[in-house]
Amino acid sequence: MAVMLVQDHNNSLLRWIMVSVVAFLLIVLHLPLGAYGSSCSTSTSSVLARQPQVAIVPPEQVGLCASSVAIHGYNCQEFEVKTEDGYVLSMQRIPEGRVGGRGGRNKQPVLLQHGVLVDGMTWLLNSPEESLAFILADNGFDVWIANTRGTRFSRGHATLDSALSPYWNWSWDELVSYDLPAAFDFVFRQTGQKINYVGHSMGTLVALASFSQEGGKLVSKLKSAALLSPVAYLSHMTTSIGVLAAKAFVGELTTWFGMAEFNPKGEAVGSFLKSLCSSPGIDCYDLLTSFTGKNCCLNASTVELFLKNEPQSTATRNMVHLSQTVRDGVLSKFDFGNINLNMHHYGQAKPPVYNLSNVPSNLPLFISYGGQDALSDVKDVEILLDSLKYHDGDKLTVQFVKDFAHADFVMGVSAKEIVYDALVAFFKRQL
Repeated sequence: MAVMLVQDHNNSLLRWIMVSVVAFLLIVLHLPLGAYGSSCSTSTSSVLARQPQVAIVPPEQVGLCASSVAIHGYNCQEFEVKTEDGYVLSMQRIPEGRVGGRGGRNKQPVLLQHGVLVDGMTWLLNSPEESLAFILADNGFDVWIANTRGTRFSRGHATLDSALSPYWNWSWDELVSYDLPAAFDFVFRQTGQKINYVGHSMGTLVALASFSQEGGKLVSKLKSAALLSPVAYLSHMTTSIGVLAAKAFVGELTTWFGMAEFNPKGEAVGSFLKSLCSSPGIDCYDLLTSFTGKNCCLNASTVELFLKNEPQSTATRNMVHLSQTVRDGVLSKFDFGNINLNMHHYGQAKPPVYNLSNVPSNLPLFISYGGQDALSDVKDVEILLDSLKYHDGDKLTVQFVKDFAHADFVMGVSAKEIVYDALVAFFKRQL
């Protein structure tokens, strides 16, 4: 992969840029749990006093069904799904709620897609009464949980070894072209029904890019979609870290680390991040808030469970691609940083743009975003909504949650009442 050099090669600036891309999920590994204490609102004090019902230990060889679903009394099935380019992805199915309704074949399927540097555990971090996967199952939906390539349960390949660089030669373009279609095809074949989709963060990015593709292959299997903390445009991130990311490009990331896998738990990344904490102006103690915005409603025990399970690896190239999205302010395919390479891959000097105005105007969409979200900033969401301005009015449901930041949409103890109930009602209207 060709490398585009950043004009300002000052080490301090490059360090800041690096943190801007991966900070909150990575540095939390080095923080005391107390760093999150102030992020919980007083309105949830009674909830925060609860102790977790089950202590979940995440052995690497035990799937999500055994470690995080069946222990709560739910039927759960593990599957492996192969993409057209040979990656073997883990997928879980919760076909029913805890009470009655076995079989699930005639129920509406819902596919849950997580964001970057995490996996399907995203949807299972709180209690069954507060976690979206369980709430959907208990409301009569057939729930499917996706896990993107490179995460702990999706490291298989027909020919490539995940310990070697060729396995990691991908960005979110490949998630759009291969992972998401493979998941949709598998669920559609298993259920014979169109799919309701839920994405968070990068899970919304790949969905919107997919839905905008001409030909409608994916959309033909789609019933409706819910986008939580939608990420499509990232040029208005409000934190100082985000602003630096929006102005520069971490194309030298691969050179720094000399690795294709970006492993947040690896020694190289860990040592690098520890060194960052000694840099002037970087507050490692409260970086979660400084990067995502002030999450109002995180439960300390949920964050503790998160730290036991996450973050997950991704491709370094994927991180670079996300950084390009921040820098350029447009949603486009990966920029190889070289006209000849772009011509070779795309037949043009610059990468093709994903045109979100091509998202079918009659596709039922539910969009929920937060007023405190520093990643999915309100101004960037407004740009997204403007690209959907010709969407059929009765097909677009938009919810604004003034106090929510990025993590509240998947980990917040009040997400059920504020977001999930509305999401479930939206899906039920599509029946």
